[in-house]
Amino acid sequence: MMKSKNKIRSKIISIYAIAIAVACMVFYVIVPYLLNYSPDTINTEFDRQVSGGLYYYQQILLASLLLISLISFILFIILKDIDKYPMYINNKKDNKVKIESIKKICLGLPSRLQIIFIILPLILSISVLFLQSSYLTSSDFKLMLLIFILSTITISISNTFTKKIFSKILIDLENTSFSGIKKTSISKKLLFQILPIAAVCIVFTFLFVSASDQKENATLLSNLYKNRFKLVSENNSINDINDIISLLNQIELNSQKDILFVTDENFDFKYQSGELSEFFKKYTKELSKNNNYIIYDYYGTSGQGILYPIKTASDELYYIGVSYTVYSNESITSIVSLLVGLGLICSIILFAFASELSKNLKEVNRSLEEISKDSNNISNNQLYITSVDEIGDLVVTYNKIQEITMKHLDQIHENQNLLIERERLASLGQLIGGIAHNLKTPIMSISGASEGLKDLVNEYDASIGNPLVNENDFHDIAKDMREWLEKINSYTEYMSDILTAVKGQAVALSEQNDMDFTIEELFKRVNILMKHELKQAVIYLDVQMKIDQNIVINGDVNTLVQVINNMISNAIQAYNGKPEQHIDLIAWKNENNNIVISVKDYGPGLPEKVKDKLFKEMITTKGKNGTGLGLYMSYSTIRAHFNGNITVESETGKGTTFNIILP
Repeated sequence: MMKSKNKIRSKIISIYAIAIAVACMVFYVIVPYLLNYSPDTINTEFDRQVSGGLYYYQQILLASLLLISLISFILFIILKDIDKYPMYINNKKDNKVKIESIKKICLGLPSRLQIIFIILPLILSISVLFLQSSYLTSSDFKLMLLIFILSTITISISNTFTKKIFSKILIDLENTSFSGIKKTSISKKLLFQILPIAAVCIVFTFLFVSASDQKENATLLSNLYKNRFKLVSENNSINDINDIISLLNQIELNSQKDILFVTDENFDFKYQSGELSEFFKKYTKELSKNNNYIIYDYYGTSGQGILYPIKTASDELYYIGVSYTVYSNESITSIVSLLVGLGLICSIILFAFASELSKNLKEVNRSLEEISKDSNNISNNQLYITSVDEIGDLVVTYNKIQEITMKHLDQIHENQNLLIERERLASLGQLIGGIAHNLKTPIMSISGASEGLKDLVNEYDASIGNPLVNENDFHDIAKDMREWLEKINSYTEYMSDILTAVKGQAVALSEQNDMDFTIEELFKRVNILMKHELKQAVIYLDVQMKIDQNIVINGDVNTLVQVINNMISNAIQAYNGKPEQHIDLIAWKNENNNIVISVKDYGPGLPEKVKDKLFKEMITTKGKNGTGLGLYMSYSTIRAHFNGNITVESETGKGTTFNIILP
């Protein structure tokens, strides 16, 4: 099994290499026909001379080898770790980063390769064409369009075969999330898969129609000009080449762009009414005689020509000829407009179908998300069956799952509310015990401040009318009074914070109190409520903010405060009455961008038998002071109210850390 998996990279590279090779073979066969390549100019000495020293098959072979080499090199680099994934599975903890990297490759590589396969061949073809010419002709555009379509189809077929390989890897990796990968809707996927096929049909239709139309027009124009040449040559006497050139003025041109010319018997051009390409001249001299004096312009262009022999009175042989365009731009524009219109109609219909399919799947997904979030409103969220197909089967299955989930959810809520209420009542006595201590200090301070104000008032009253008391003395008295008032304000604000925190913790859990609160507000409440217990145990709470303290969380802040307080109480108990110890309260973010609140002590750690049962059974480590619910209840609370999780890390002799993970 391991041996076969070690060939994954080679297998994937081979699939894409074979697909490119097949596409190049198809390209080799169809291009000369679809672009109306000139006869006798493929894989001949003429071909080698006008194509920079390479035959047509050599050009295609070189391009295919270059493309295969580039794609293989890219894949070789990208897939460098993919053969090692079975080894990573055996040690997931140490290879977490590698596993995530492989997941991203399996999920994102096909779409990235689609872009590479579309852009790279176009860049190569444009580069080659610009090396041959300083501008792009209509035939060059057709060629690039054909390359674009073939490369798109190639990657679509290749991705179909490699998808099975990537899916198998994702299953082996137990992939359950899409972190770091941009999601693509199913409607877009359908469009990306089907539109290339539609584009191929449209382009091939265009090229076939264009090729057939070009051949038909070429035949008509060649016969037309032959008749005209024959007519003027028979009705005029010709003594020398000057008479032949004069004769050309009598020939009616089919288009103002058509070019008349004269050659001698060796096909050397003696006269031309316009600019002719070197390819046209070379073909005229070397190959026109073998093709019934029909002349072709450069590969894939719409230009052709014809020669007609004429003899002078002295029996010298000359040829008159014409270069013409075999089809008009107007006809091509009409065909293109029609095909583009049909393509748009097909795209709109396909998009509407894909959107409807995506809408049905999104509805099922939305409802499943509500179940996963433990929503209280899913009881009336039955989906209706609108089609008798796989989507309909999915809806039926969802409705069944929903009914079962609601039954379990109701039972969980009932048990959870009962347990949390008991835990709240059990901790209420401990909560009230700290109220008196927390309020005693500010009340005594306010009492002292009032005595100070009383003395200042008496001093102010006695100083009225006293000639020894000046204006500055009155300002000093007022300043002292303001200082006492500011102290009273701070003491009352502190008392208000205590009462707010206590009131929140005293509210029954059956009343949902979701609200927005910050990490700073959360830790402030924790500090107020735990201050008395920490002071009694002579334990120091070290608060560490490793994230922005103004990050907003939504949920029941009182429930979260109770969970954190429970963990801090556990940490205090872990020191077994030993004073002058420290507990860390840390806020940070993990690699999944989740907020984590950690409570860490440096006590003896948890026994393995207790650690294994913390979140599974109602056990307590507080002896007779415990309620029997402990961390089991805290775990249930975080899961139910925040869709979060609690993890524990403990090492004998070094302490314990509880992590509250909030998505």
